[in-house]
Amino acid sequence: MHESEANMSCTQRSSESAAHYELRFDSLFVEGRGMSFPCDARGQVNLDKLSDRARCNYLYARAVVGREFRTPAVRLSDLH
Repeated sequence: MHESEANMSCTQRSSESAAHYELRFDSLFVEGRGMSFPCDARGQVNLDKLSDRARCNYLYARAVVGREFRTPAVRLSDLH
């Protein structure tokens, strides 16, 4: 790997780690309605960092994908 490629790779990783992501479950029935949960760039939600209520909502949203919510999508979060 050339030095410029290594620098670009490091830059990409540091900007990804500084970014904030959310896993968004959009409603199948009501436009604009849905649930969002903090996650990493791969969509991994840390259940230990969620409140009890948020954890219950997350597990519920996962359970009803295809019935109430669309397949979740990873998005950059506007909130930090």
